[in-house]
This record gives sequence, structure tokens and C-alpha cells, in this order.
Amino acid sequence: MTAHASSDGLARPPVPTQVRRARWAVSLIFFLNGASFCAIMPRYPELVESIGLSNTAFGLAIGLGPIGGLLSGLFAARLMGGFGSARIAVAAQMIASTSHLLVYTAGSWLWLALSLALAAAADAITDIAMNAHGMRVERRYRRSIMNSYHGWWSLGAVTGGLFGAAAAQLGLPLWFQGLIGLVLFGALAAGSFRFLLTGHDSTERSAAAPPAPAGAGPSAGSAGEVPADVAPSGLRIAGMSLRALGLVSALGMVLVFAGSTEDAGNTWGALFMTDTFGAAPFLAGMAFVAMQGAQTIGRFTGDAVVDRLGDRATARLGALVGMAGMSLALLMPSPVLALIGFAAAGWGVATLFPAAFRAADELPGVPHGVGITVVGWFARLGFFVTPPVVGALADALTLRHALWMVPIYALGILLFSAVLSTRQHREAP
Repeated sequence: MTAHASSDGLARPPVPTQVRRARWAVSLIFFLNGASFCAIMPRYPELVESIGLSNTAFGLAIGLGPIGGLLSGLFAARLMGGFGSARIAVAAQMIASTSHLLVYTAGSWLWLALSLALAAAADAITDIAMNAHGMRVERRYRRSIMNSYHGWWSLGAVTGGLFGAAAAQLGLPLWFQGLIGLVLFGALAAGSFRFLLTGHDSTERSAAAPPAPAGAGPSAGSAGEVPADVAPSGLRIAGMSLRALGLVSALGMVLVFAGSTEDAGNTWGALFMTDTFGAAPFLAGMAFVAMQGAQTIGRFTGDAVVDRLGDRATARLGALVGMAGMSLALLMPSPVLALIGFAAAGWGVATLFPAAFRAADELPGVPHGVGITVVGWFARLGFFVTPPVVGALADALTLRHALWMVPIYALGILLFSAVLSTRQHREAP
């Protein structure tokens, strides 16, 4: 095994085989997390029709679903502290794959809402745990790889979306599609566990902080970090100072608007194509695929872009692209421009989840796992609030008019992106 050159031309220590395998295992969990649920979304028009739901009722069911995620996400840090991020990520993903079968077989509004709540509860814990474990592996790599994880999530989402769209076009029964997902996705998640990192989740954090020389005072990190045991006293919430809580909350607001943008394609993309253009089932599913496909490209190339521009400039550039693309699609509606608009929105928010999770996990004075948990909780808040709003607007006006919320989300990203770093990701020494 040989050393590789880093972005600054210096030799980088080789990455051990165990760590490389752990990276692929984490990537697989991200892929499965995206594929398992996103395979459902192209079938939403069938569920709406079979149950007989209005846009408002459907949006309310989708919006109530994340309540499960909001509640379960509060316990993610405690679960990881007791069982480790590896066990929790795998177990929660297997539970999520099981609960998705209930969504496919929903026969009433209440059944749909409750099954979505259970799926969201499992997904929230998976999301937090797999990001936490991904940060462990990134610290072993000593360079940015978080965007690639989320790229695998988006690739899974595209794969699941294509599978769901093809199944809809072929008339595959909903229950049968759900059964395939349960067996396939659940088995792959279980198989990934043996390749994840062992040891306590704080292992890499401890190794990254060299001990101070004898007699020296506490040293500050590159961001002025103050060790938790010598942090100033004062009012603390969940182990965080009010300033740290404010920063984490601002990072969470970035994800509120990023998640709301994703929801526009996830929940409403197929319905928009069907209602506005009378699109066939496969073409209707392409709205979701266009958004996730562009997001996949943005995430796999995102580490290089962020290293050059920094998280803040990348976020603002993406918000402007998403705003312009979706505005054009809504001003001049056609199937082609609609797909371009959804793609622009997906590319625009591609790097925001990795950026916010990394920043929250590395904030000074924030206990391990708590930053990611809080930021992830805010993201679920966006998924909870916006679907009922868009659904009500769609019934009062049209879905085309309701989707003008997407450019408004971009304005929110521009506002709160100020909390993201302006610096490129630096390799650990």
C-alpha cells in the first residue's frame, strides 16, 4: 500500500483496508436508505387514487409522517451512546425497510399516515447514525468524503425511483414491490454490519486531539475549540452553551429549507407531471429521478467543489441555480422545462446535508452525537411542515402555483447559509 498525494501536493498516509471497507459499508447503508423509501414515491399517484385522497389530505398524511422522525430523532444520540452508531444504523435501516411494506399496502388515510410515521421514525435514527459513523470513517481518511456518502444516498434514490417508475408502468402490484424491497434491502443492510468500524464512537475524536505538553494550558483547535471539560460555565441545554445551540439551530434551518426543496420533487413531482401535463406513469416518475439524478452528480463532485469554494459559497451558488431553474419551469411550463427545473433544484441543495452534518459534529463544546441529532431533527421539521402547506395551496390554487414555494426555500438557504464555513476542508495532520 502506497501513500497518495493530497490536494496540497503533500504525501498522505495510506488508508488501511479495514477503513476502506468501512467506507464502502457506510456508502451501502446510505444507498439502501435512499433506494428503499424512494422506490415508493413514483407510486404516490396510485396510492392517492386508490384511497381517494385530495391534495390537502395527501399532503397532511405526508406531513404527519415525519412526526415519527421528530420524536425518534430525540433518542438517537442516547441509542448511539449505548449501542454504537454501527449497530443502530443497521438495525434502524432494517426496521425502515419493514415499515415501508406497510406504506405500499395502505388502504386508508389513517393507515398511510401511521405507516409513514413509523417509516420516518426508523429513517430518522438511520440518518443520524449513518452520518455519525460516516464521520468516524472520514476522520480516519483525514480528508472530506461526506459528500460522497450522500452521493450514494442520491444514487440509491435514483435507483429506487427508476424501479418504482418502471413498476408503476408495468402495473406491478404495490404489495409485491414492497415485499421485494423488504427482502432485498433488509438483507443487504444486515450484511453491511461486519465491515463497519469497531470500538467506541469517540475513538477517532480522541485520536485526532494530541495531548498537550506537560504544564501547558488547554490548546485551541483550528476553529478555536475549547475542550468540553474546560468550557466556560453557564446555562447549558443538552450539554451545549446557548451560543452553540444557536449555531446548531442555524445549521438546522439550512436543512429545513434544503429538505423542503427535496420534498417538492419527492412528494409532488410525479403529481405535478400528471396533473399539469397528463404524463404517463413513467414520465411522471422522471420528475423525482431528475431531481435526485442531478443531486447525485452534485454530491459525487461536491467534495472537490467545497474544497475549492468552501461550504458557504457552494450553498449560495446552489441556491441561486435552484431558484433560477425552478422559476423558469413554473413561468414557462412544459414537461422538458419541468424536469430541468427539478434537476436544478436537486443540484442546488446537493452539498447542504453533508455540510450541515459535518459542521454540527465539529462545533466546539457540542457533545458527540448531539449536534448531528439536533440538525437532523430540524431537517425532519421541514419535511413535517411543508407538505400540508403545499397541498393546501395546490387545492386552493393549482399545484403549479404551490410549487413557487421552492424559490422561496432558496431565499431561506441564502439567508441561513451564513453559518456555514467559508474555508475549504482541511486535512488532519
